[in-house]
Amino acid sequence: MNTKLTILPAHYLALALLLLVPVRLHGLTQMALPDYDSVRNWQIVQEVAAGDLRHLFRHGSPLFMLLYAPVSWFTADYRVFLVLNALLAVAAVGLLAAFVARQTRLPGWQTGLLTLLMGTATFLTYGGRDFTMSAGSLLCFAGLLAAYYRRLREPGSATLYRAAIWLMLGLSFNYKFLLVLPILAVLEWWQADGLLLQRGRWWRVGALLATPFVVLSAVGWLAGLRWYAWVAVYYNVLFPGAGNAAGRTATLHLDLLYYFRFLLDFESWLVWVGLLGPLALLGRQWRTGRLGRGRPLPFELYLAVWGWCLLAGMSLLLKAPRGLLWAYGLWYALGLLMLAQSWRGRRLPGPVLAALLLAALVGNFYRLQREVYAYVRPTSYPAVAAWLAAHHGSGPVASTVGLGLAPFRPDTVRSITSQQVLPALARQGYRYVLLDAYWRVTNVPQFDSLRHRPPLAAWPEPALTSPLLFLEHSEYTGLSYQQTLHRQQQARQDSAQLRVYEVSSE
Repeated sequence: MNTKLTILPAHYLALALLLLVPVRLHGLTQMALPDYDSVRNWQIVQEVAAGDLRHLFRHGSPLFMLLYAPVSWFTADYRVFLVLNALLAVAAVGLLAAFVARQTRLPGWQTGLLTLLMGTATFLTYGGRDFTMSAGSLLCFAGLLAAYYRRLREPGSATLYRAAIWLMLGLSFNYKFLLVLPILAVLEWWQADGLLLQRGRWWRVGALLATPFVVLSAVGWLAGLRWYAWVAVYYNVLFPGAGNAAGRTATLHLDLLYYFRFLLDFESWLVWVGLLGPLALLGRQWRTGRLGRGRPLPFELYLAVWGWCLLAGMSLLLKAPRGLLWAYGLWYALGLLMLAQSWRGRRLPGPVLAALLLAALVGNFYRLQREVYAYVRPTSYPAVAAWLAAHHGSGPVASTVGLGLAPFRPDTVRSITSQQVLPALARQGYRYVLLDAYWRVTNVPQFDSLRHRPPLAAWPEPALTSPLLFLEHSEYTGLSYQQTLHRQQQARQDSAQLRVYEVSSE
């Protein structure tokens, strides 16, 4: 009896996800935690695991802290947290690709290529190699995107509440999920079926969304926090008080070219097809009268509306590549779908479609080598820690803004934002200060006289010169795209990024 092996789209998806694992993990365990937030999150999950909830609501992300806290019961090795978070980011790509493939009935080979294209996107790869909320946030967004589309296609209590659960998880994972609320409001208005307002469903949805806020705020209150600690995070984001160490005070910054420049410099041409291609579909639907309130959006326009709204909203706020975290995958998917439509319409031969997608994939790997892997080197922070230990530096150490040394020192590493505090720290027993080039990344120019002194020892740390790292901090610095890259180019000229000095009490 002959049997024929059928390769289903799910098999292509699974194979592509397996191929993405080494792409995302390449060199990851050789590196330090890449930024201040990653280090603080690593520290906080250990605090939470030990029952200390003082920082549970940092960044409005208690679910992130609670998710990883149990890992701290088994290990404090930061590399374990990096790997787990990277795998979570791969799962997010898989969930989004599976949703797109299911709704559009993509052939298996296109499903596999879609997964690889999204998974090798420059920023999604770079952003999936830290220890922040990005990976879990993308997973929640993919779940919400699929659940809400089903709510639109199959109106009913079950589909509405399922979408609300994903929204609840997203709000508990990342405060930036507030940005999806106006988009959902627009889509509800466009749907015009009144489902949310029927039979009191609105208050059930509201109660569902409020549940984690009530429960976790009560837990925090019992642990000694103020009952409004979580809500206060949102207030501080919307209405920041004094300027940060980089001097940035505002939350709004109209710069319409920032993200377009980033896409042009760091992402594939396929993204532009996905960003602009649906405009032709929108025009065609409008001309034929098939587009109107109360009429279902075609799937491609559903994805495009999310992408366009995210781009429009983030263009009003302070910029960083992670501002479009949820949009990159949509544009890669739409780019493939736009080309696939031409293929189905016989305007694009199959071999040409395959060649274009493979060329886009090769381009992605080229950019990954240039923008991500080129900065992968074994971290020098362990060498710094060893030098300090060998020179009787067993006490606390000051570090200029960055906390990259913290996982390698069992004692205190204190972040400072001005060298003016060094004399006071010397009197408290601080003997050494690490001039960590993270001060350049964050644009905290308070260490000029210190950096012109000859150091006791110096080491390279190429990861601190990455353009993506600098751009990721432009939200913190408030600098424009060109200003940020100008600072990165200056930083690349420095031969060493980690320098140790002795602290003077004068």
